[in-house]
Amino acid sequence: MAADNRRPLIIFAAFAISLAIGLFALFALGGLRNVTPSATIGGPFQLSDQNGQRVSDQNLKGKPTLIFFGFTHCPDICPTALFEMTELLRAMGPDGDRINVYFVSVDPERDTAATLKEYLSSFDERIKGLSGDPAAIAAMMTSYRVYARKVPLKDGDYTMDHTALVYLMDRNGRFVAPFDIKRKPDVAAADLKRYL
Repeated sequence: MAADNRRPLIIFAAFAISLAIGLFALFALGGLRNVTPSATIGGPFQLSDQNGQRVSDQNLKGKPTLIFFGFTHCPDICPTALFEMTELLRAMGPDGDRINVYFVSVDPERDTAATLKEYLSSFDERIKGLSGDPAAIAAMMTSYRVYARKVPLKDGDYTMDHTALVYLMDRNGRFVAPFDIKRKPDVAAADLKRYL
C-alpha cells in the first residue's frame, strides 16, 4: 500500500486511540459520575387545554406523563403519534386513567382551543391538547429542548418542522427518557405500567 493511501488510516487510528484514552480518563476520574441528563429537560409551564382549563407543570405530579409536541395541520407524523397513543391507552385498560397524555402545540397561531378540541375528537378522550400564548409555548419548547420552525409553502400557507419525540416524565414530573410508541401497544403498555 502506498504511503499516500495509508495516511487516512493512520489519522483515523490516531483519532480512535485519543478518543478511547479521553473516555477512559473521564470514567477513571469520575468526570461522568454526576451527569444527570434528566435534569436538563422539562421545567415550569402554564398553558390551557382544549376545554379552556389551565394546565401547568404541577399537573404532571402524581402520575407518569407522556408529552408530544406537534400541530393540528401536521399531515402525517402527529396524527400517527396520536393514533399510537390512543392504542397505547386502550391497551393499558383501566390503568390508562392513571397517566397524563399531553399534545402540546408548536403552532399556537392556528391551534386555538376550539381547533385542538375538534382535532383531538378523533383520538382517545384522555389526550389533552395544550396551547397558549406564543411566548409561553416558546418557553416550554426551550425547557424541553424542542426544535420547531415555520416552513413557508408555495401557496402562502405554512407547515411546521418540529421535534417528534414522545417525552416520558415520571410521577414527580421529571424527565425519564424518550418513550417508544412504535412498539406493539401491549408491549408499550407493559413498559409504561412500570412507572405507575
